[in-house]
Amino acid sequence: MEYFVQQLVNGLTLGSIYGLIAIGYTMVYGIIGMVNFAHGDIFMLGGFAALIVYLILVGLFGGIPIALALFVMIIVAMLMTGLWNWVIEKMAYRPLRGSFRLAPLITAIGMSIALSNFIQVTQGPRNKPVPPLVSAVYDVFGISVSLKQIIIVVVTAVLLTIFWYIVNHTPLGRAQRATEQDRKMAALLGIDVDKTISITFVMGAALAAVAGTMYLMYYGVIVFTDGFTPGVKAFTAAVLGGIGSLPGAVLGGLMIGLIESLWSAYFTIDYKDVATFSILAIVLIFKPSGILGRPEVEKV
Repeated sequence: MEYFVQQLVNGLTLGSIYGLIAIGYTMVYGIIGMVNFAHGDIFMLGGFAALIVYLILVGLFGGIPIALALFVMIIVAMLMTGLWNWVIEKMAYRPLRGSFRLAPLITAIGMSIALSNFIQVTQGPRNKPVPPLVSAVYDVFGISVSLKQIIIVVVTAVLLTIFWYIVNHTPLGRAQRATEQDRKMAALLGIDVDKTISITFVMGAALAAVAGTMYLMYYGVIVFTDGFTPGVKAFTAAVLGGIGSLPGAVLGGLMIGLIESLWSAYFTIDYKDVATFSILAIVLIFKPSGILGRPEVEKV
């Protein structure tokens, strides 16, 4: 029983990281109906930004408290990835917004490859390790719970609450929901649609940056290829939970994390991805809109 609970804790931690990335996918898809396949690489970029900030802080202030270092790493990573995503949306996606649906998708894949290769050229192809940032471990009824696991779960819960409130109870959120329902009508009512979409991209990138920092803190290593697999898993989580739903994205992430952790614990690890995508297929057969997703209503 203790082993099972331990795997649940591990799965919730991994799922929280997936959930943070998945929120960015679901926000962009919800507002413009586009899958931003470069989002996984924005997550990787956030991890590298956090790594560089950490190395600079350690070089300048050797005895800086870890809590302060993590805070600065997250803030700078959010700013850098937000700027990157804003530029990508303005230069690569906005000109194609009125074109056929495959054009933005192909462009997103191209941006993903470009970002990955950019990091490979500038930072090198090898793994970039960091010393353990948070090493405290607590024994709770025979279950090992590390401080970094607690931080990841708490950060995910807090950010989900904040962004859910923004989307549902602020003028920006009303503009986002109006743009999602009908972009032309929203523009006629005085909403700056381009600005709203750009802010949404920046918000998604900021969450990906936090996820990248948490990933770096949890695993202690990052490499330029780390954007692909977590990005695909996060997109799967968004679809599983119901793409367009913020709680659904986090729920899907938690489910993916738990499936991977439990499968790896009790079965061969080689087939954990097969199990994940098989369960996704089964869920979508019976609920095509995802667990918390709403069926799309065609307007005629």
